[in-house]
Amino acid sequence: MRTVSLLFLVLWSMHNLCYSQLQSPDEFLPHKLGEHFTPHYMLVDYYQHVAANSPLVKLIEYGKTNQDRPLIVAIVTSEANHQRLEEIRRNNLRLAGVEDGLVHIDQAKALVWLSFSVHGNEPAGSEASHQVIYDLVNPENTKTKKWLENTVVILDPSINPDGYSRYTHWVRNVTMDENNPDRQDIEHSEPWPGGRVNHYLFDLNRDWAWQTQIESQHRLKLYNQWLPHVHADLHEMGHESSYYFAPAARPYHNYITKWQRDFQVEIGKNHAKYFDAEGWLYFTKEVFDLFYPSYGDTYPIFNGAIGMTYEQAGGSVGGRGVETSNGETLSLKDRVAHHTTTALSTIEVTSLNARNVLDQFKAFYDKNITNPPGKYKSYIIKKDVSGQRLLALAKVLDNQGIRYGTLSADRQANGYVYSQFTNGTLVGKPGDLVVSAHQPKGMMAQILLDPVGELEDSITYDITAWSLPYAYGLEALASTDRIVPNQDLMSEWEYKVPEDGYAYLIPRTDMKSVQYISQLLAQDISVRVLPKAGSYDGTSFPAGTAVVTQADNRSLGDKLLPKLKDIQNNIKVDIITIRSGFADSGHDLGSGRIDLIKKPKVLAIAGDGVGSNAFGQIKWYFDKVIDYPLSVVDIDRFNRISLDKYNTLILPDGRYRVEGNMKSKISEWVNAGGKLILISGANRNFMDEEGFGLKKYATDDEKTEDKKANEAADLAARYNHYSDRERNAISNYVPGAIFQLNVDRSHPLGFGMGEHYYSLRTSSLTFPLIVGAENVIFHPKENGAVLGFAGKEIKKRLNDSAVFVVESKGRGQVIYMADNPLFRGFWYNGHFLFSNALFLN
Repeated sequence: MRTVSLLFLVLWSMHNLCYSQLQSPDEFLPHKLGEHFTPHYMLVDYYQHVAANSPLVKLIEYGKTNQDRPLIVAIVTSEANHQRLEEIRRNNLRLAGVEDGLVHIDQAKALVWLSFSVHGNEPAGSEASHQVIYDLVNPENTKTKKWLENTVVILDPSINPDGYSRYTHWVRNVTMDENNPDRQDIEHSEPWPGGRVNHYLFDLNRDWAWQTQIESQHRLKLYNQWLPHVHADLHEMGHESSYYFAPAARPYHNYITKWQRDFQVEIGKNHAKYFDAEGWLYFTKEVFDLFYPSYGDTYPIFNGAIGMTYEQAGGSVGGRGVETSNGETLSLKDRVAHHTTTALSTIEVTSLNARNVLDQFKAFYDKNITNPPGKYKSYIIKKDVSGQRLLALAKVLDNQGIRYGTLSADRQANGYVYSQFTNGTLVGKPGDLVVSAHQPKGMMAQILLDPVGELEDSITYDITAWSLPYAYGLEALASTDRIVPNQDLMSEWEYKVPEDGYAYLIPRTDMKSVQYISQLLAQDISVRVLPKAGSYDGTSFPAGTAVVTQADNRSLGDKLLPKLKDIQNNIKVDIITIRSGFADSGHDLGSGRIDLIKKPKVLAIAGDGVGSNAFGQIKWYFDKVIDYPLSVVDIDRFNRISLDKYNTLILPDGRYRVEGNMKSKISEWVNAGGKLILISGANRNFMDEEGFGLKKYATDDEKTEDKKANEAADLAARYNHYSDRERNAISNYVPGAIFQLNVDRSHPLGFGMGEHYYSLRTSSLTFPLIVGAENVIFHPKENGAVLGFAGKEIKKRLNDSAVFVVESKGRGQVIYMADNPLFRGFWYNGHFLFSNALFLN
């Protein structure tokens, strides 16, 4: 008995010793929380300290950023729950039906996931995460101890460590010991590109569904291994605002359940209780809606959680403290306190309603399996020529945990035919991909594959259409019938390996072939391109096919074939060996009409005024998509560098001026043989300029035949209600909609594009068809098909307007792009279009 008592005393002493080493953030950090910004490495140090000194915490490093910073989560719950943590996780997956096995709902625990500072220059979230974890594990805090008995809390203290570090290090470099709240002080004017974005200048809060970025890929892999029941995403907004929390603003996606709508209100009321007690200002049901699926609130919602955004006033302007218009100073300390309060309140209300949360979570997934919410219950997605586009789309589904299979025989189905924008019939073939909505992730499948979501209000925060078949340039059908796929996985297929021959042809129909060709060029292998379809050795090839001949690469000798195979080992594409250059149809391979691809030597501008996202999409495309060299120059240095070593210049979207010497320099360089690619807003710098054919679109006021009608409209507008000003303004607005555009497929820019290109238009920039230029991709004359919201006035202007144009200028050319084909990195067919502009023109 004495031995047992002694052992108990030893264990109790060790337990107390562990807690006795635990320090609060103010004790651990070299500054008081809220006095200054905490570098990311210190934040990680503190989380490691808490994990080492509390039995309630398990720390997981779930990945690294592009700049090799650790991505971590802390799992916080009771000691008893930690002892069976893996069983809790797997039981929750069984609850959702994504893992087989017996469900024990009575043994389940509520799961709360809190994400801090996805935008790095909204740092109050990461700063608050210190206090949140301490309050949860503080042995003297009896309230949180009680919550953790039935709740597992997952804290991600810094979703975007690279952006957070860019911002916090900058602030520490420019500030003095004492905070200066003067709005004009340097502390409140963050330089380009800002800490909002990650290494590649992507907005990670728009990347949850697409997972183009490594942070998203790592995080969502872990997220889907847990599937939390409640998720809150803690942000900041303009410093003159107050605090926003749930319930969210309209529009809601119509698939969101009544429970998900109602429980947001309960959580919001719990927050309001604490804010009211402190006299803190807040608002709800405004600005931040629940429609676009790739946010930190909507993505969890479509995966069964209660997803919410919290927004604290401050952001990068806030610094350590900033004056506001009411004469007060908004301090970092205040911002941290507010975020700490809503974070803890979220855990509290979830814990108090744990069983209901669990029951509703299970009901969500049960309904997905038995009666998914949308109109369409199955999707057939046609395999493309190479199958590479379909494989790429399947990878997106894999990342979501969406199950799919293929057809084993021909299947005629009725439903919405994507290419026709209406109902019709499609015949599926063996190998075509089939997705049934009757599965645990059925709602997410519907969200991503439906032609368009039902928008209950046109005033929305983000893009309104994103359907993946359009993004990947694939024909598809959405059916109201349940179609059961043949198998769970799509099978791989054999790739044609080159043999010794006269020439090697690579059909260029997808991004894998683009990647392969980019590596050929990077390794100085000469490549030609078929200007039109042809047949060689009995095999037909489309226009745009890459041609590698022995004759063009004599300097490589017998090293050519091994190089082709070596590149193919990393980039799986078909390489067809041709024994003779004599064409069955089309041009012989020695024809002067089959031009060599001029190896691009590319320069892009960056810096003040250039859209950080827009530039980042270019940088990421070159680095991660095609692995091809790119040089970058700051716009302020442009006039001091030589353009002689470059043959391609890219000007990204943005709000910068190209004028004077800079414009003359670019114009002369193009005349001498350069290729200028202008993306979206960059085009405005060259409208109505001498030597450039781009014109401003004639407004209705400038069309004399419509003048009387416009005068009448202007007169009527004088009687518009002030309260309707926002709604009236959106008549000239495109937040993000899919337009069906016509394509001249005989032009190199249109090679491999099909009869139509489905463009994700995100701006109101329009310009007319250009006289004397090649208007390769353009809007039809009238009644162009559109999915998503576009204002009635902008739709009129888009009729018969140019979107992607190639203009010869001297010995060079200008490529005008009204839309940004690289937008957010997920529009696969946009990547392909951009590769045409880069390599084929």
